[in-house]
Amino acid sequence: MILSDRWIREHALATNMIEPFVEAQRRENCISYGLSSYGYDARVADEFKIFTNIDSSVVDPKNFDSNSFVDRKTDVCIIPPNSFALARTVEYFRIPRDVLVICLGKSTYARCGIIVNVTPLEPEWEGHVTLEFSNTTPLPAKIYANEGACQFLFLKGDQPCETSYADRAGKYMGQRGVTLPRL
Repeated sequence: MILSDRWIREHALATNMIEPFVEAQRRENCISYGLSSYGYDARVADEFKIFTNIDSSVVDPKNFDSNSFVDRKTDVCIIPPNSFALARTVEYFRIPRDVLVICLGKSTYARCGIIVNVTPLEPEWEGHVTLEFSNTTPLPAKIYANEGACQFLFLKGDQPCETSYADRAGKYMGQRGVTLPRL
């Protein structure tokens, strides 16, 4: 079952499920963020890791070379053509044991050829969410810090899971900042 704005607000305020929490959608002169009817539109922070292929490295998820990124702290991130950048949410999430969270990109970015990718937030996971922005266009693309980046949808299970992310001590538990692949 998908959870409503009422449920999200109640849990965000009572348990710090989303921190900081914006109770109403903000959209004036920005890409919208905050609570929506059946989800929460999270913001992208001003910390970016922009992919570069200066050293002609091989992208290896088992042995990722952090030198493949250029770090930037900026209000506007420029992603090179046909490349990507990693970032993180402004918000810190704490997911309840009986909830799974799925993320979808904002249509404003999708209509510009910018795809946002996030894996599901599992029961009892917590941390800043690492976001991947793919620029599928042949032109440089802009990402605006402290504005909406993606929408999180909260799905309630029919019962609490047997083993949560916290129970199995997942490798991305409690992450802060932009987190690179771990084995």
